[in-house]
Order: sequence, then C-alpha cells, then structure tokens
Amino acid sequence: SQRSTCETFDTSLLFLARSSSSSAPCTKPTTTPMADRFRRVVPRSEFAATLLQRFHPLRHGATKGASNLLDMAQQNSLHADACLGEYRRWTREGGLVHKLALVDLTATVGTGAVIHKHAQVGPNAHIGSGSVVGPHVIVGSSSTLWYNVSLQNCSIGESCIIHNGVCIGQDGFGFLVDETGQMVKKPQTLQVKIGDHVEIGANSCIDRGSWRDTVIGDHTKIDNQVQIGHNVVIGKCCMLCGQVGIGGSCMLGDYILLGGKAGVADHISIVSKVRIAAMSGVTSNIMEPGDYAGFPAVHAQEWRKSAITIRKLGKLPSF
Repeated sequence: SQRSTCETFDTSLLFLARSSSSSAPCTKPTTTPMADRFRRVVPRSEFAATLLQRFHPLRHGATKGASNLLDMAQQNSLHADACLGEYRRWTREGGLVHKLALVDLTATVGTGAVIHKHAQVGPNAHIGSGSVVGPHVIVGSSSTLWYNVSLQNCSIGESCIIHNGVCIGQDGFGFLVDETGQMVKKPQTLQVKIGDHVEIGANSCIDRGSWRDTVIGDHTKIDNQVQIGHNVVIGKCCMLCGQVGIGGSCMLGDYILLGGKAGVADHISIVSKVRIAAMSGVTSNIMEPGDYAGFPAVHAQEWRKSAITIRKLGKLPSF
C-alpha cells in the first residue's frame, strides 16, 4: 500500500542518515576564524535539493510513490521560500532571518522570531519565539531574549537577559504645542545603549533618545513593568524595582536603588550610592549619597520624624 511504502522509505532514509553520520570519522574541533563565524542563511529549497540528491528513493530501490512524495515536498519547499521573499528560515529553531542580517553560527532564532536586515546577533545568543530584532540592532554574545521581545534602534551588550514582552528603542514621549495650537511630535531619532550583564524584567519599556542616547550601565538590574524615558542615563550596578518610572533626561549615578513604584521627575540628577524608598517621589536633584523617602523625597531620617509628627497630630485633644 501507499502507507507501507512511505513507512518503508522513511525507515530507509532514517537508516541512511544514521549510518552516514556514524561512519564519519571523529575529528578534533577546529577554531573557526571570526570572519567565518557568520553563515549565509541557506534557503529551504536548496537544502531540499541537496537532500533529494543524496537520498533520492530511486537510487535506493524505493517505489515511484515515494519519489512522487518527495517531489511534492520539494515543490512545497520552493513555494515556501518564494513566500518568505528576502527572509530565510534559520537552521537552529526555525526563526526568520533577513538575508542581509549577520547572525553567528551558534545563535538560535526561535520559531516565530524575526531578525531584520543589517541586524547583528553575536555568538551563543538566543532569540526567543515571537521576538523581533529590528534593522541595525546589535545583540551581544551570550545574550538571551525570551518571548515577544521587541528591539529597535538599540544595541544590547554581552550576557544580557531580556524577559518576556520587553520593548526597547521605541519613540519617547515628546510633544509640544506649535503657534497654531496644534500638538506636534518632537523628533526621536537616537538610540538606546544597553551595557553588559544587564537584566530587564518582563513588560518593561526603554525609550530611545531625542538629544542624547538613552544608556543603561553594566550590571544594572531592572524589574518588571519599569518605564525609562528618553535621554535617561543610568550608571552601573543599579537596581530598579517593579513599577518604577523615570522621567526623560534624568541622570542616575552608580549603585542606585529605587524601591517599588518610586518615581523620578524629568531632568533630575541623582548622585551615586543613593537609595530611594518604595512609593517615593523625587522632584529635585539629590546631591548627597544616602537614603531618601517620601513625597517629595527627603532624607529618610527627616521623613520618619515627619511621619511620626503627623501621626501624633491625630491624637491631640480637640478644642
């Protein structure tokens, strides 16, 4: 029957593939020059033609039905390549890669992920399913993008972890009212630069710059649902807890900690080694290291005294 014929051919093809791989001599791995570490994405039609040439059923005594089945598979592969246009399926996990993108041999591109033209993906990087790497975006070596990450107008350093739903490099929130009373969008034309060993939590957003690049320093850790506005510069080894919001054009030093739901107004400068308590609001520059709390944020010790005083007011006798 046709089913038994197909099963026989599948088994023989599997046997031939295994025997050819097992008979290959064991060779010592060689070091690949950096210029050769990036591969041209091979169209599926080209791969199918090579497979047919090597394992064509008529060469191995299979029936004509199996031959027709493979011919149909080759036609489907050619049709799929025609539909993909300038994109090709990456051999590691099957994502789509533009023919002008530069992707390292060891990188993986998950199913449903798309890498656009002139993007660069370094060695051992992982692009998760549903993620989009826009044109001219750079993803450093050993960095991981999980599911549904959107990257544009940005560069990602080495060994970074970008969690689900993160958006980096979109336009910042900049508008003005012109002479006619109309709301006009300010140009947002610069980049986001993420350092090395940075981790960004799920559904966080980092806007691209308008008059300077938005920068995240090395080893900075960002929790879920954090908003970082355009032109913000954050130093190294900072920690931003969940739902923190940082207004545009702020400058934060090194080793800064922002507690959950803390907010920083736009154009604020904070020196290094400052800790901001949860749900605090920073409305003026902080020029001395230390702990701050409250709205507006003041030295934590001063805020505690104020909180105690206000609490005592409710216990005073009424007149």
